[in-house]
Amino acid sequence: MRILVVGAGAIGGYFGGRLMEKGVDVTFLVRKKRKQQLEKYGLLVESVHGNMAFPEPKTIQAGEMAEAFDIILLSTKAYHLEGAIRDIRPYTGNKTLILPLLNGIAHMDQLTAVFGEENVLGGLCFIETTLGENGKVIHTSPVHDLVFGERSGEKTGRILKLQEAFSGTKANFRLSENIEQGMWHKYLFISTLSGVTSLFRSPIGPIREQAFGLNSIKEVLKEASAITRGLGAPLADGIEEAQVKKIREIGYEMKSSLQRDMEKQQAIEADHFFGYLLEKAELLDLHAPVLAAIYANLKVYEKNNL
Repeated sequence: MRILVVGAGAIGGYFGGRLMEKGVDVTFLVRKKRKQQLEKYGLLVESVHGNMAFPEPKTIQAGEMAEAFDIILLSTKAYHLEGAIRDIRPYTGNKTLILPLLNGIAHMDQLTAVFGEENVLGGLCFIETTLGENGKVIHTSPVHDLVFGERSGEKTGRILKLQEAFSGTKANFRLSENIEQGMWHKYLFISTLSGVTSLFRSPIGPIREQAFGLNSIKEVLKEASAITRGLGAPLADGIEEAQVKKIREIGYEMKSSLQRDMEKQQAIEADHFFGYLLEKAELLDLHAPVLAAIYANLKVYEKNNL
């Protein structure tokens, strides 16, 4: 099975590296600067689950000739999605499967519109990684989960073949029979975590130990779940309480990737996460004042920094 990983960044570099470590045929679609970096230093990964070093990972740049791939692993940021779609189209065939790992839901409509309902799988990941010196992928916590599945929940022949390709690695690749629910649950969780940490400019610990901070966490969950339930999302009963419990248990110094991007004065996914929710809230005639405050905070950041 030939796999194309879009980008060799913190997420694609890590999971692509774990597949290469097993011996899977992986190629990275990269931009010129990253290609030069990989040619000079190789793909380097530092992880509590074992370091990896690949001196000459296979790479291509957009526009280079290559046969269609079996799987395309898409882990780009939402604001790069249109460009990524353009770049990968020449490398798709009738049976090429697109496995997106983006946070949120809005990207699914874009992908299915271009590649067709049948060719787009459901996917998500839980991992805390960043890029260090010379483009080294630094994996900073024990969690390294990639969850995938047919959006119908079926165990099709092709998804079982993909499961076989993903099995036996040091990362936790997991087949789900309810991937759509998993994607909505992650959207709810990430919106809450990234929303409050970016609003308060703080790791989660100091926020949750302050009474009004904890109340803000609960209000974001309440507003976001009301909107997503209004859209018909298959949320589990009691998911709000379960996610409050999860937020209470995660590391005191945990930051969201959105917050880290703001600290580096980089682009953020304000519209993909919160603009989408507020747009749907308006259509559903739902009031979401805390989500609106989070979104306003992010748009002010964009105006002042980007």
